[in-house]
Amino acid sequence: MLFRGSEPIALGRRAVMLLRLLVEQAGTPVSKDALMQAGWPGLAIEESNLTVQIAALRRIFAGADGGATWIETLPRRGYRYVGPPLTEIGADQPGSQSPVVSNRASLAVLPFSNLSGDPGQEYFSDGITGDIISELSRFRSLFVVARHSSFAYKGKTSEIKRVGRELGVDYVAEGSMRKTGSRVRVTVQILDARSGFNLWAERYERELEDIFALQDEIVQAIVAALPGRLEDASREIARRKPTPSITAYDLVLMGDERWRQLTVSGMAEARKHFRNAVALDPQYARAHVNIAWTIVCDEFLESPSGADLDDALREIETALDIDDRDAWAHGVFAQLLFLRREDDRAEFHFGRALALNPNDADVAAVLANILVYWGRWREALTWIGVAKRLNPFPPNLYNWYHALALYSGREYEQAVKALMETRSLDRWSHGLLAACYAQMGRLGEARSEAERFVRERHREINANGTIFPANTLDLARARAGRYRASVDRDHFLDGLRKAGLSG
Repeated sequence: MLFRGSEPIALGRRAVMLLRLLVEQAGTPVSKDALMQAGWPGLAIEESNLTVQIAALRRIFAGADGGATWIETLPRRGYRYVGPPLTEIGADQPGSQSPVVSNRASLAVLPFSNLSGDPGQEYFSDGITGDIISELSRFRSLFVVARHSSFAYKGKTSEIKRVGRELGVDYVAEGSMRKTGSRVRVTVQILDARSGFNLWAERYERELEDIFALQDEIVQAIVAALPGRLEDASREIARRKPTPSITAYDLVLMGDERWRQLTVSGMAEARKHFRNAVALDPQYARAHVNIAWTIVCDEFLESPSGADLDDALREIETALDIDDRDAWAHGVFAQLLFLRREDDRAEFHFGRALALNPNDADVAAVLANILVYWGRWREALTWIGVAKRLNPFPPNLYNWYHALALYSGREYEQAVKALMETRSLDRWSHGLLAACYAQMGRLGEARSEAERFVRERHREINANGTIFPANTLDLARARAGRYRASVDRDHFLDGLRKAGLSG
């Protein structure tokens, strides 16, 4: 991956491999043969393929002062890199999270309070907050803390300076919402996290059907109110109205609340809401994306219903036909392509998602996880570091992704430490702990964790109505099957076998 500062650049893997060779030999000619061997090892390709990749690099560099001349063409010989030195991130620190420190204005949006007097409207105020966070995340000059970490303060009265310290941000936005009949009232304020001073406050009252215009207005006002902001705050707010149906939007917010439970039943309920939204508005891109997302989640959760990846593909392609600049859609598509074993396309869409929304912690974290299955655990550690900086109070899954990368790097003790950061250990955390302890020779602890893994997987399988396998190692074979290289797959299963699983 190539970064500009802390921001990932959408660039194919082969172009990055070529750039690495050029940079390693900066100032000296690199032959075309050497470059083609680096980018396409063992393959016979036409020289035009190399030309295309070099042109892609030059287009990226052209955005920097003098960048168009950083890669020189040496006629009949090859190419030479003559640009500034590039820095490699975190490659020699396997246990480090390598957090990205940003000089961008940093902001956290706390969950808006629900003042409607109806707890059943909580999903609506939460959904509006989440949408505002998503829209702010699209501004490349802002560092926006992820929804999960902001929502750690839901229902709490926290001193703003403390929130700023804990989340590592300069500014905090907070507000409230009251939905009454066909009208909605929203109050928003921005506070300086260091001093606690109020920088800006506003109250809005609109018809419910104007909710998307209201969101845009709030986002624009927040960006414009941040000190030192010189850009036109309306420049990046160019999205069309997501749906003319407020009922469809409401169904999507309810579905979002269900899928976040990360259970098989929750996914099924969410999918019904999203399909109902599509029935009301077939051009609602987010509803199509979320149908595909629940199917992808079912596959990762090993749902007994049997996820229909072809159905997910149809939904995501429909969504991208409607809106190709939706970062969330590209992130979901990347995960679907991984499940379909279309890895080159998956990597392209991960890059597209992160280019469109460099603040998306979840995409960065999932990319880290998938890089492990591709055998690229060092890159995975860099990306999980990015994700944890964006999401300072990460969900337990982030620690699993972090530990899995460390396990692949044979850093078993560091992997155990990463898993111990979770608030509660689930079945797969117990399984990975068992494998780590076994590889470290701590067999008593390994067997104890393995027994808990088997017990909890047994409970899960019973709840799903499927048959418990005769060999306990079969409980992990589907997960192990995600590894592309047999050496990584065997290493994963070897730890569990040493911990006492049979098969």
